[in-house]
Amino acid sequence: MKFCKKYEEYMQVQKQKKNLPGVGFKKLKKVLKKCRRNHDGPMAFIDQQQQQHDQNCPRGCTVCDGNFFPELLKEMEDVVGWFNENAQKLLELHLASSFTKCLTWFKGNSRKKSHLGLIQEGKDLVNYALINAVAIRKILKKYDKIHESRQGQLFKTQVQKMRIEILQSPWLCELMAFHINLKETKKESGAAAVASPHPPVHALFDGCSLTFDDGKPLLSCELSDSVKVDIDLTCSICLDTVFDPIALTCGHIYCYMCACSAASVNVIDGLKTAELTEKCPLCREDGVYKGALHLDELNILLKRSCREYWEERRKTERAERLQQAKEYWDYQCRSFTGI
Repeated sequence: MKFCKKYEEYMQVQKQKKNLPGVGFKKLKKVLKKCRRNHDGPMAFIDQQQQQHDQNCPRGCTVCDGNFFPELLKEMEDVVGWFNENAQKLLELHLASSFTKCLTWFKGNSRKKSHLGLIQEGKDLVNYALINAVAIRKILKKYDKIHESRQGQLFKTQVQKMRIEILQSPWLCELMAFHINLKETKKESGAAAVASPHPPVHALFDGCSLTFDDGKPLLSCELSDSVKVDIDLTCSICLDTVFDPIALTCGHIYCYMCACSAASVNVIDGLKTAELTEKCPLCREDGVYKGALHLDELNILLKRSCREYWEERRKTERAERLQQAKEYWDYQCRSFTGI
């Protein structure tokens, strides 16, 4: 089955369950076909068109300027926005107190009542992210093929900078950690999975794992034969495994205290008080601290996976936080009393 048909069938089924945004794959292909017909013409125009193609899709191409890229950009924003919002709701429910969970279940959301309900919800989100990522990649390749250009790749680079690339979403990293945490929770709870005649159903991903190569942590996952996500969990500031991890809006992951240090703020005020001029230590993009996301599921995963390191680092950071708190309140008292 061709991917276009597979994608349309998938989205049709999903839209029957809930109103999901998606990539207008079929519509964008028709736009590109129309563009190809406009580029095809008598032999007298072939040399002229070739010269235009060599310029990487001329500015006069109405498809590029007016239809294709603006439409795709809007659809990508909708897809990533929906994915992030629903992944956040799912993970907040997983980490919520028993009272909050009871309230959610009382409201009638029966799908999320059980361990398996959370698993299925997460699996649906992962499948949604994967198939839309593949759709976007294929339509951009189609664009470059028709126009004999690299505009599609340049557009992909642009959306990565705009942080609307779904495979770069920190919520996907959280779902990967969520998957491993659920497996570990299932083992620790001693649930009777052995008695089941079916294979384990708690799998959001195939081949998702946290590995330590020469002490360096790597969270990796093969979403499909052609899509693999690798996330380096080494803080580029302290050069150690991230502790109390936080993802900046540019996508880079740091220890919380390291990020505070890089943003020139103390842990009492927090990253929300960082100046917009403060830049990410890696990509040098500014304004990335205010919308930073605490990676709670990843924090739980790393705490389980490297207990000795975690305990040692916790003691060190506790002492440092107490020192910063003391200095902070000493300064506030001096400012108030004028001494």
